[in-house]
Amino acid sequence: MSTYTEISSIGEWEELLQESNEKPFLLLKHSTTCPISAFAYGEFNSFDSPVDTFLVKVIESREVSNGIESDLGIRHESPQAFLISNGKAVWHTSHRKITSKELAKAVETI
Repeated sequence: MSTYTEISSIGEWEELLQESNEKPFLLLKHSTTCPISAFAYGEFNSFDSPVDTFLVKVIESREVSNGIESDLGIRHESPQAFLISNGKAVWHTSHRKITSKELAKAVETI
């Protein structure tokens, strides 16, 4: 089971994005009211990631979710998973494509 850190402020997001220049990370944007997002959350949470993992609850932390969209230049979807390295999304997917198998394939690329 993965242990993630929840991001709930723009400052935390900006610091994390900067730190991605040193080490990549996985991020899940999660809607706490959506059944498809609940499925993705289960896959993300059960994935034993070799990189650090982070979660943003899109309803509760809308400003952070919007900041991610703006900084990465990728239209918001929910749920949405990213592999971020050097300040950029080097991989991303959404909805039912967020599976532990796809997350594993993504982190193999770094």
